Amino acid sequence: MVEAEGSHQMYPTLPQVMEEVKRITDIGFPVLAMSLVGYLKNMVLVVCMGRLGSLELAGGALAIGFTNISGYSVLSGLATGMESLCGQAFGSRNLLVASLTLQRTIVMLLFASIPIGLIWFNLEPIMLSLNQDPDITKVASLYCRFAIPDLIANSLLHPLRIYLRSKGTTWPLMWSAFVSTVFHLPITIGLTFGLRLGVPGIAISTFITNFNTLFFLLCYMFYTRTTLVDPEDSIQTPLSPPLLPSLSSTALMGRKEWGVLLRLAIPSCIAVCLEWWWYEFMTVLAGNLSEPRVALATSAIVIQTTSLMYTLPTALSASASTRVGNELGAGRPSRAKLAAIVAIGLALVTSFFGLIGTIVGRQAWGRVFTKDNEVIELTMIVLPIIGLCELANCPQTTSCGILRGSARPGIGATINFYSFYMVGAPLAIVLGFVWGVGFVGLCYGLLAAQVACVVSMLTVIFKTDWEKESLKANDLVGSKSDHFAHTLIIKCDEGVVPFLKDLDSQK
Repeated sequence: MVEAEGSHQMYPTLPQVMEEVKRITDIGFPVLAMSLVGYLKNMVLVVCMGRLGSLELAGGALAIGFTNISGYSVLSGLATGMESLCGQAFGSRNLLVASLTLQRTIVMLLFASIPIGLIWFNLEPIMLSLNQDPDITKVASLYCRFAIPDLIANSLLHPLRIYLRSKGTTWPLMWSAFVSTVFHLPITIGLTFGLRLGVPGIAISTFITNFNTLFFLLCYMFYTRTTLVDPEDSIQTPLSPPLLPSLSSTALMGRKEWGVLLRLAIPSCIAVCLEWWWYEFMTVLAGNLSEPRVALATSAIVIQTTSLMYTLPTALSASASTRVGNELGAGRPSRAKLAAIVAIGLALVTSFFGLIGTIVGRQAWGRVFTKDNEVIELTMIVLPIIGLCELANCPQTTSCGILRGSARPGIGATINFYSFYMVGAPLAIVLGFVWGVGFVGLCYGLLAAQVACVVSMLTVIFKTDWEKESLKANDLVGSKSDHFAHTLIIKCDEGVVPFLKDLDSQK
């Protein structure tokens, strides 16, 4: 059932808006902190590669770009397909659907890792066939081979993070990432320089850190009991079902359920990859300009800048996906609509800080990375354009989260495709090469792509029929009442212990 009382209210009150702001920030702040910690971890890798030498830095940069394109973007995109199911399942209190979705997603990512691992293992002959530099290719291939175990770590980490985030449990994500990153620096230095493993040591330290994060998360999940208190009723719903004691046969079976998951995962993967790959596409174009050295160096600074600025939209997107999914699953469409509007409003407000930062600090930021005056001069020109991109990027990324929360990732994939590759890419090529604007023209192409994307996304969001989306969520994961009819909750002295049982099987 969808909400009955209060649904006639046309506009939310200020206390309702502030309460929604609090809920979104409670979910988003730890995600933001976790993203910043991840950014620092990647900076450590780049610095260590630079200390090894220019050849190692070039090969490591090639390897990181290749692993992002061929592996990490794919796994991350496929995993986001479970956001819709888990977010709505926790909203409807259907813990069984959430748990089985978690297990199926892990199986899916592990299977996807097999071809990715084979590509990474055979990187050297692939790159040599594309006429890449043999010395740089050898270093990159060495990194990729030792990074293969990281595919297993990410196949487990991505689903577990989304599962916990979907029920609003984000602080353990931040602390597990923080603690593992504290150990990351000495592990990386020890393996790279202490044991003199070089580039393989950097790759090994990366997957050790991710396995450490995984270990801390599993410790939290197996040794804590959490209870969600729904403000709409007085029932406390336990959220700690047995998650991964063993892979259930139910998770491996069910053609219909696998079909639903794949229909959500594949468009989500496409949407993520299309955006990630565009930045690599821009790097390739920069290398073909009249002054490739300056353009590529500036491109590296731009990518580091956008990666840092992207942490805030990522947090808002995750929060919006969780809140919209939870409310739709709980049968409260007006609350889902409020969550979407508040999230977009926060995105619009915070995006101005990115614009101001790129304008005011453009010279100082450029000098952090280089002392080359030509590179700094070009960086000072393009950073305000990147700031304008952030005005569109933050709300469009948040809107992607809203679409995932309402189980419509295919719309986001379609919009990303035509915005980045039918609008942004042609304009970037024309400005950069035909009209001779150079790297600045490539940045204007990115700006055009972001504007087209945000206009399309916001149009879809504000034309959404939230009542219809709530009914679709009911069909997808079941209603709250359906779930309680099949759940026993036994209260003990220690707290609330859930026993998910099918009552019909006991007849």
